[in-house]
Amino acid sequence: MNLPNKLTILRVVLAPLFLMLLLWEFPFHYLAAGLTFGAAALTDLFDGRIARGRGLVTNFGKFLDPLADKMLTTAAFIGFLAQGHMDAWALMLILSREFMVTSVRLLAAKGGKVVAASMSGKLKTVLQFVAILYMLAALEFCSWRTGILAGVALPDALFAGLLIFGRVLIWIAAVMTVISGFQYVWDCREFLKEGK
Repeated sequence: MNLPNKLTILRVVLAPLFLMLLLWEFPFHYLAAGLTFGAAALTDLFDGRIARGRGLVTNFGKFLDPLADKMLTTAAFIGFLAQGHMDAWALMLILSREFMVTSVRLLAAKGGKVVAASMSGKLKTVLQFVAILYMLAALEFCSWRTGILAGVALPDALFAGLLIFGRVLIWIAAVMTVISGFQYVWDCREFLKEGK
């Protein structure tokens, strides 16, 4: 197994660890979760660059890379929903899109065709990563209100505003997720017609 594929598998392994750190409450757990998520996101940056730069692109990597991204981001969104920091409708939009695209991807793989991630799919992943990292940073900062910042007089609106902005970023990512999903299905329309 080549290095890019190992990095992709590492991202798969980091997803449940990240979710555990996100949900398990201890001092600086959002920071720990954020660092884990950031490390996993870096594997997404490097696996593709290394694969293309060294001529190590494989069908396995093309198939697993977007699935690893989905596992990581879905873990984050489920964690945020469980903590009340994400709207259920946004999670349902994202999960519906991911289920649809993964189903098409599996059908394509069954037919011997591997469909790599599109530019809109990559943009979707970047937006999701940014929204998640921002929300983790905001949650960590807000947790300091009763700790590091306990003696500092900061307005309630500051903390509320940080979390509201995080939700807005997630909404934007959710909309882009749906758009990229429809584009993915559209790009695969010829294959889907052949499969009928």
